[in-house]
Amino acid sequence: MNIKPLADRVLVLPAPAEEKVGGIIIPDTAKEKPLHGIIKAVGKGTKDEEMVLKEGDEVLYGKYSGTEIELEGTKYLMMRQSDVLAVLE
Repeated sequence: MNIKPLADRVLVLPAPAEEKVGGIIIPDTAKEKPLHGIIKAVGKGTKDEEMVLKEGDEVLYGKYSGTEIELEGTKYLMMRQSDVLAVLE
């Protein structure tokens, strides 16, 4: 299934949550939600805001940003470009 975000939205594949911290295994209920990921698809932008992000960018985003969706068994976040805080280089 292909998905194409509309307007200024981006589809982000979140980085996996930490499994271990210093030899201690973290249970699923205590794992912190990751705050970075890879952009998998982008919209075309709007007339007021051009799309500056591109597929493959590694980005940081806010803790409560985006809407979680599941496609073919993989969890993604759909969010507006303005929800992205920074691009990692």
